[in-house]
Amino acid sequence: NMASVRYEFRVSGLMSDRARDAFSDMIVQPVPPESIIYAHVVDEAHLRELLALCSALGLELVSLQQLPAAGGSVARDAGGDPGRSA
Repeated sequence: NMASVRYEFRVSGLMSDRARDAFSDMIVQPVPPESIIYAHVVDEAHLRELLALCSALGLELVSLQQLPAAGGSVARDAGGDPGRSA
């Protein structure tokens, strides 16, 4: 079983019931003037299917972002942090 990768699909506007139903196994969060779809993607083919579904539903994709693994830490800049004393 291949591990999935979490993605955030940000689309323009609020999604219709029909569009939300198409993503019923994912988290859909309205954040006016956009909506965010959180999905676990298993491979590139699955990612392409989700992008095609957005297109078929007439959703305008604003951004697509891979999210850090659950429980994983986001890498911090190792350079000088202006908020940290030397």
